[in-house]
Amino acid sequence: MKIIEYDDKYRDDLIFMILEAKDAIGKIPNLTPDLLEIEKHYINNGGKFWIAVDDADRVIGSCGYLPVNNDEARLKRLYVKSSLKRQGIGSKMLHFAEEYLKSVGKKEVGIHLGEKRYYFESYGFYAKRGYESSSDRCMYKKLL
Repeated sequence: MKIIEYDDKYRDDLIFMILEAKDAIGKIPNLTPDLLEIEKHYINNGGKFWIAVDDADRVIGSCGYLPVNNDEARLKRLYVKSSLKRQGIGSKMLHFAEEYLKSVGKKEVGIHLGEKRYYFESYGFYAKRGYESSSDRCMYKKLL
């Protein structure tokens, strides 16, 4: 597995992976506008978007971020291919994103999660990695 910056040639594979991941947790698969135009919503707004690809160059994970201010960033769209969960892909992507954010001077990172009934695994995933709840669906971590 390698983590690379998003390229439009992976668009359809990324979309399929995310729809499949949502379906696997019992959520009606849908796409938000940001995933249809990653460059417009992330890159052009000062953020980044990365994908994890396997040895066959297929998308198996994703993670993006947008800046909130000089010190804070918001993680977005951390997904892992449903059949490959619990193999360390999400942890590697999160670590990669956090290290990048530290390198550009961010001191805090947050994530807005969906409803717990669908994303209960996500709440546990972030809590195990030092994120703390601050409101109903938000978790934050200080980057040291």
